[in-house]
Amino acid sequence: MSLKRVGILISGRGSNMSALIEATKRPDYPAEIVGVLSNRAAAPGLDLAAAEGIATTSLAQSKIPSQDMFDDMMTQVLESWGVEIVCLAGFMRILGPDFVARWSGRLINIHPSLLPAYKGLHTHERALADGANVHGCTVHFVTPGLDEGPAILQAQVPVLPGDTPDTLAARVLVEEHRLYPEALRMLASGEIRQLTF
Repeated sequence: MSLKRVGILISGRGSNMSALIEATKRPDYPAEIVGVLSNRAAAPGLDLAAAEGIATTSLAQSKIPSQDMFDDMMTQVLESWGVEIVCLAGFMRILGPDFVARWSGRLINIHPSLLPAYKGLHTHERALADGANVHGCTVHFVTPGLDEGPAILQAQVPVLPGDTPDTLAARVLVEEHRLYPEALRMLASGEIRQLTF
């Protein structure tokens, strides 16, 4: 079986990255993580990936004058690793339309809400403020609109009495770590079509 080569973009601790790395250790998993790129040199996830023998690099966005140039540099790094699929795992930067177009159908993200509800940031706080009974997470294809791409998989989490943003986030994260590897498996195996937009 030819393994799909995956690059992961992170900004922080990379807990979803770690879940993906663990999944690729299974002998029947159809993908391998070949590189991890961060827009923050101090991202703890870089050390975790390096400890697993995975190539890592960081690009200091503050030193790169334009969005287009930053996106071009990311693509150059990903292509140097032979990446076929890109996974966003807590990458806290908006991607430009050219980058999204370049990786269209091969660029996926995990978002901590049941999209289309609660696009953007502070999803757990907003769900609690609305009195939502159900919350969760979504793995979706990335398109130019923020958190607007077609969903691949979703998982629901009940909102419990007394929940805080932290307690709710912790339960959602458990589902994220289960859902993301499954969605990547589906894409890498060809079980779902690599949609283009």
